[in-house]
Amino acid sequence: MHTNSTIELNSHAYQQNIAFLKKTFGKKVILSSVVKGNAYGHDITQFVKMAFDSGVTHFSVFDVNEAKIAHAVLGNQITIMIMGFISELDMEWVIENSIEFFVFDKMRLQLALKTAKKANKIAKIHIEVETGMNRTGFEKRELNAVIKLFKEESDFLYCKGFCTHFAGAESISNYYRVAKQLERYNALYEYICAQGIKPELKHTACSAASIMFPETRMDLVRIGIMQYGLWPSLEVLVYFLNTKKNKIDPLQRVITWKSKVMSIKTVTTGEFIGYGTSFLAEKKMKIAVIPIGYSHGYSRALSNQGRVLIHGQRCIVVGSVNMNMITVDVTNIEKLKKGDEVVLIGSQNDVAISVASFSDLSNLLNYELLTRISKTIPRKII
Repeated sequence: MHTNSTIELNSHAYQQNIAFLKKTFGKKVILSSVVKGNAYGHDITQFVKMAFDSGVTHFSVFDVNEAKIAHAVLGNQITIMIMGFISELDMEWVIENSIEFFVFDKMRLQLALKTAKKANKIAKIHIEVETGMNRTGFEKRELNAVIKLFKEESDFLYCKGFCTHFAGAESISNYYRVAKQLERYNALYEYICAQGIKPELKHTACSAASIMFPETRMDLVRIGIMQYGLWPSLEVLVYFLNTKKNKIDPLQRVITWKSKVMSIKTVTTGEFIGYGTSFLAEKKMKIAVIPIGYSHGYSRALSNQGRVLIHGQRCIVVGSVNMNMITVDVTNIEKLKKGDEVVLIGSQNDVAISVASFSDLSNLLNYELLTRISKTIPRKII
């Protein structure tokens, strides 16, 4: 069991985030909680429990492994939608357990049909179309064959949804591209409806699109980063606040990451700290060693610039982030002792370090920093 650090998930903060999102989107829009990437580092097992207790019953994952984890926790009490990878061997489990899934190529559609017939069950399919992301999705020229198969095999293929994904809705620089995608999506939707296929759900919006392009909310929104209390980008936050009289961020961070001081030592003037020569002590310093490093998800990009909280003070990382340790400057903390609490993400004495500040100090996205946090660190709901 990992004892170097712990992660706390704040259920009250999550409930506040969900309440805000549901109020923003309206009662008729289904909120699908995106829990790919180990629930953005929060841990799928713990997170889906907390989300379900907060009234969330629809979850989006990337692959079958993530679907199995969520299904093991809550079974048929929830709807699970796979947006990405499914191997041939896993398709049987997916259909047997009524898991919904994206189909974006003919091979997967044929496999779904073959497996559904074998299991004598209906495959619940979301048709993904290519609108300009150029990643996954049927081109318009492929849709006639898809429509034909759905009509001929309606006993085994059910069109649960019709979807696409936007290429960078978090940045105003992509406005034209996203607007064109939405235009193409709507045209393709009208086309398949005219051909006799009426999807149950229309959905296109991720967190960023749901705020920047309200018309993308449709029947369902796939919300990842915002439910965890973070914004897709500063642009999205500013855009949202500019539409409100109250200029207060409505989201609350769910995750707190804590560790403890492992050792303390004094370094004399002129000595280097850590590997190599990246940090030279220009004065007598007191440093604390924290048993967290890049193997736990604390990025090397934070060497000589990361911050932690100790005794309510921001302490800078000095020297390189090691595999299992970081060293921080605690010269100004007088009564420090081994075992004292260290906050890597979260608040202490009304001072906070956010995941967003990590991305400000490095070239990494907050998404990437969160998903890098080691799965071996115990998570608990508070």
